[in-house]
Amino acid sequence: MAIEEDKSLQKSVAEIINQLSIILKTALIHEPTNIAVRTAIEKLLPLLNPMIESEKGVTLELIGEFFYINNTRVRYALEYLLNFDFLTKELRRREVGSIIFNNLIRPADVQLFTKAFIASGLSDTPYEKMLAMMNESQNIKINKIKKILEDRLKKIGEGEEVDTRKVIKKTYFNAVSFTKGVMNKIRSGERVDMKKAKRIVESMVDQLLEDEHLLLSLTALRDYDEYTYHHMVNVSVLSMALGMRLGLNRLALTELGLAALYHDIGKIEIPSEVLNKPSSFTDDEWRMIKKHPIWGVKAILGFGRFGSATIRSVIISFEHHMNCDFSGYPQVKKYTELDLYSRIVALADQYDAMTSSRVYSRTPIPPDKTLSIMMEHAGTKLDALLYKFFINMVGIFPIGTLVMLNTKEIGLVYESNMAFADRPKVLIIINDKGKSVRGPITYLSEKDDKGKYLRSVIKTLDPEKYKINLAEYFL
Repeated sequence: MAIEEDKSLQKSVAEIINQLSIILKTALIHEPTNIAVRTAIEKLLPLLNPMIESEKGVTLELIGEFFYINNTRVRYALEYLLNFDFLTKELRRREVGSIIFNNLIRPADVQLFTKAFIASGLSDTPYEKMLAMMNESQNIKINKIKKILEDRLKKIGEGEEVDTRKVIKKTYFNAVSFTKGVMNKIRSGERVDMKKAKRIVESMVDQLLEDEHLLLSLTALRDYDEYTYHHMVNVSVLSMALGMRLGLNRLALTELGLAALYHDIGKIEIPSEVLNKPSSFTDDEWRMIKKHPIWGVKAILGFGRFGSATIRSVIISFEHHMNCDFSGYPQVKKYTELDLYSRIVALADQYDAMTSSRVYSRTPIPPDKTLSIMMEHAGTKLDALLYKFFINMVGIFPIGTLVMLNTKEIGLVYESNMAFADRPKVLIIINDKGKSVRGPITYLSEKDDKGKYLRSVIKTLDPEKYKINLAEYFL
């Protein structure tokens, strides 16, 4: 199959994936038998069936961050990004790695697939649920996703399976520890191990591709005593997650993650009594704070390596506080536009900083309020298009948000929902009797027999007020 050489064929296969995503998105709003869903299915068949006929079957496979059709990677335009991203995330959530179209497809086949897709999304064993329902079809089959972490790490010991959650947690805290070590080494004039930094970031890339919400959930944890180090790692994770949605490949994600990890490294020059000051900064202290981007450039150049990753790190260190309208710092007289990676890191940096208990602002801003503030700056200080991708990534109620439900239950947002930004996956921590519990985990998109939502968010709450320690639930 010469898909790669044939641009028109590449466009056709991208349209197949895009249209399949549209069908599933529409079915989440309407019933699979609804006219809107049937119309979307009718648009898919003329795209898919000719390829099934000519190729004697079509296999759509999700490998890492890319889709493949009959073993050839599918390239796609910016216009398809959100739909590709939706399908990627939802297939991963159901542990579906490939969809095999054996014979010419009828509308009934796609309707069955759609029903199985929706039903499995509400199951504790999504792949098994979907597989059982798809056994009725002779024309469409599914296979389980190939686990990246399992393929790479294989087994921890003989007969012992990899615990993904433990691996992700270990990598996150290794990154925090490494970042702290880097800062200490630079202060003492020691050499920084760039290879180790790259290995850590590559692990985080793998884990984002494997189970994005687990790694993102760790960025919701706050540590007052080690804010700077957690912040640098959080910005790296959030930046890579956003880059993944923009279609960056693994190499580019690693480069972005490395540069984001070092974005605040210039703060080593700021005395700890200033950086950790619990009250507001004086004018002189603010002038010192505003020098950290330039100090960061000097620190990174001092690493002694001058590849593309170093250049990116230098640019991001210099630009991440400049703002898209150049109203930030450092102030420059002539500048065309900020680097794409700098604009990504600026979003991640502002979000994590505002939602954290910073040393000079003990009370964090709730995630949903933070997004509202950032929205006011989209198009001026922040890149408006990237902000749309960012809010699509974290959701209206980001992971770690404490919410009150209309059922008188209180829960923590556990995972965002790309199809319905206001209906995330929630872990119930206080039941309707006011008793502390640990579960269930519920989908706010779940409806009863009459089509009414079982649970809805009434308002967000302050975890500090309720003495909620997020680490107890996410670790």
